[in-house]
Amino acid sequence: MEPKRILCVSFSPIYADSRVLRQLEVLRQRGEVTTVGYGPAPEGVARHIEVPEKASSLPETPLGVARLALHLHSAVELTAPGEKAVRKAVVESGPYDLVVANDARALPLAFAAAGDVPVLADMHEWAPEERATVLIWRLLVGPYMEHLCSKYLPRTTAVTSVSSGLAGLYTERYGVATEIVRNAADFQNLAPSPVDPAVIKLVHSGTADAERNIMELIEAVDRLGERFSLDLYLLEVPGGHLDVIRKKAAVTPRVTVHPPVPPETLPRVLNQYDLGVFLYPLRTLSHLYHLPNKFFDFVQARLGLVFSPAPEIDAHLAQYGLGLITADTSADALVDALKDITVDDVVGFKQAADRAARALSSEPDRATQDALVARLLAGRS
Repeated sequence: MEPKRILCVSFSPIYADSRVLRQLEVLRQRGEVTTVGYGPAPEGVARHIEVPEKASSLPETPLGVARLALHLHSAVELTAPGEKAVRKAVVESGPYDLVVANDARALPLAFAAAGDVPVLADMHEWAPEERATVLIWRLLVGPYMEHLCSKYLPRTTAVTSVSSGLAGLYTERYGVATEIVRNAADFQNLAPSPVDPAVIKLVHSGTADAERNIMELIEAVDRLGERFSLDLYLLEVPGGHLDVIRKKAAVTPRVTVHPPVPPETLPRVLNQYDLGVFLYPLRTLSHLYHLPNKFFDFVQARLGLVFSPAPEIDAHLAQYGLGLITADTSADALVDALKDITVDDVVGFKQAADRAARALSSEPDRATQDALVARLLAGRS
């Protein structure tokens, strides 16, 4: 029997995109996979169609921007430089038995290549507000993402998203049943590290983005005194403020900034710490219902968690006893949450992470995704 042929479209550097790489592991078990994305081919695929590095996945040309401003959304579909660069190769590379679109911007190309075969849309976040804190994005791109979701999601055979809150939004707004495939990290065979009674070691990993309230983390540790330290593993991003963070950390005792760590080794690096901390202002619906990679990375590292409030985070911390929820995203709230914490508290949170590590790993999500892909390839929606 000929192997099933599967197309996976993601306007991201797939070779470094943890979620899509986990998705590909599932797809490769079910067929021969062709990928479309930026950068070199990810490991194990039959074919890779590379989107040129500087070819945007959005219609950022003068004509494209004008059409976005006028809400001529159908006219800009498949006109982004990245789409135009690969459209012919993608369509001619078929036929396929299943097409997977990662995020709303991949939907037009996915449907152009799919013909009559099933399309699975993996909506990583809430597409209409992906970068809604940026004014130009909110005015021009947000309505286009809404158009793509309204037009294409009802035509998909299946939809997934990262949390129950976001899945509910997709179902409510677009009338599509949405299954949950979290951004959970792979299970790591680690044990909680010992807690030094003299210093509780806090850690944060992620992008050096002003929206992540990293300056508040530094301020809180400075105020908490000798009993706490903070290590930051930060990735520089366009528009970020890594230099500002470094300057602040350089004059703040017990705060250290490290280079970023590859996702596959991050839990082992973080395992030496005690509490993973994250203060995240909830400015959009994506923020409100976020369940981020770092939540799962911290669990696999067997850390206790100290997060600012959000429905998905609150529910998971309560269910598994993983740590503390601050009152808000301020330095004051973090100080209040940590000032009376005991070593026994920290040990208990780390042990809870150890007990929950299997349930909060990628294993349940792979099972969900594999069952879904098998169903679609068998012609069942």
